[in-house]
Amino acid sequence: MDMSFTPEDQAFRAEVRRFLRDRLPEGLADKGRLHQELTKAEYEEWHATLGERGWLAGNWPVEFGGAGWTAIQRHIFEEESALAHAPRVVPFGLAMLGPVLQKFGSKEQQDRFLPRILNGQDWWCQGYSEPGAGSDLASVKTTAVRDGDHYVVNGQKTWTTLGQHANWIFCLVRTDPAAKAQEGISFLLIDMASPGITVRPIVLLEGTPEVNEVFFDDVRVPVENLVGEENKGWTYAKYLLTHERTNIAGVGFATAALASLKRIARAQVANGRPLSENPLFAARMAAVEIDLMAMSTTNLRMLAQAAAGQAPGAESSMLKLKGTQIRQAINDLTRRAVGPWALAFPSEAIAGASDDAPPGPPDAAAATRAYLNNRKLSIYGGSNEIQRGIIAKSLLGL
Repeated sequence: MDMSFTPEDQAFRAEVRRFLRDRLPEGLADKGRLHQELTKAEYEEWHATLGERGWLAGNWPVEFGGAGWTAIQRHIFEEESALAHAPRVVPFGLAMLGPVLQKFGSKEQQDRFLPRILNGQDWWCQGYSEPGAGSDLASVKTTAVRDGDHYVVNGQKTWTTLGQHANWIFCLVRTDPAAKAQEGISFLLIDMASPGITVRPIVLLEGTPEVNEVFFDDVRVPVENLVGEENKGWTYAKYLLTHERTNIAGVGFATAALASLKRIARAQVANGRPLSENPLFAARMAAVEIDLMAMSTTNLRMLAQAAAGQAPGAESSMLKLKGTQIRQAINDLTRRAVGPWALAFPSEAIAGASDDAPPGPPDAAAATRAYLNNRKLSIYGGSNEIQRGIIAKSLLGL
C-alpha cells in the first residue's frame, strides 16, 4: 500500500523483503498463497527462523527479548510477510499472553514463561469462550476452587484455535461464584498435559479442524500459575482483548488479499475485457481499497500508542469491526472474480484432505477456502455486534 515512509523505513522494508526472499521456504509460501492448512511442524519451522533472526516478537520490548520495533517497522513487517504469503506468527503467546505477563505477571512468571514463548518450547492457546459465554465473557462458568496450594478446575472452553497443538492454555476461570460477574474471575495458566484435560476438534466450513473444545475435569493447577490477583482477572482479560482485537484487524492479510484480487481481476475476462476494467467491479475494488487505506492509518496510530505504553481502548473495537468487514468484502469479491469455479465443492477437497483436487484454477479453491474460513472473523474476538456496543458506549457516550 502506497504510504509515506522515511528513508530508514524504506531501508527496513527492503531488508525484510530480502529476508523473506532468502529464508521463506517456497513450499510454505505456496501453502499460504493457496490458503491451505499448515502442520504444527511448519508453524514451528517459521517460528524458529524468525527467532534466529531476532524478528519473532516485534511487539515486545528489548528487555524481554523482543525486537523493540517502532510502530512503522511492525506495520512494514506484517505487510511484507503477508504479501510474501509467510505463515502467520501464532499470536496466542506472542501477541496476547506475552503483553499480559509483561504488565501484570510476577517476575517469576516472566522469567519462566516469556523465554519459552520465544524459543518455541511452549505453544499457547486461549481459554476464553465457553458454550454459554462467547462475546459475553463475564458469564464464564468454568470454576477454579482453591484446595491448598492448587486450584481444582472444572468446566469447558470452546472455539480454542489450534488447541490441538498447544501444551499450555491461559484461561478465564470463576474463583468467586458469589461475586458480581466481572469481579469473580481470575486469569490462570494451565499445563495442557495435566490429568483431566480433553481436547476435541471442531471441523470448520472449509474442512479444517482449526478450533477445538477443551474440557476440564478436576484439573489441579498450582497456585503460582495465577496471574496477578485472584478475582482481578477481568482487568487482565480486557487488556489482552484489546491487543487481540487490534491484531484481528489484519491489515497485512487484507493488503495481500487485495493484491491477489487485483491480479485475478486482471486475468479474468468478462465480455471480452479484463474484469478489472468492468466499471462496477472496478468501483467495488476501489471502495474496499479506500477503506483499507483508512484502516491502515488508524492501525498505525494504535500501534504507536501501544509502543508508547498505552493500552489500546475502544479504538481496537473499531479496528476489529472494520478490519473484518474489509477482509470479508475482499474474499467476496475474489469469489465473484473467479466465477462458477468458486462454487463450494466437498469440504475435504477444498481443505486439501482429498486426493482429488477441486476442478478449476488454483485461485478458485483458494478463494473458496478463504471465503468460508473468514466468515469466523466477524464472530471471534468478540462479535461485531458487541464491538458496535463498545464503540457506542465508550466513544459516543450512548
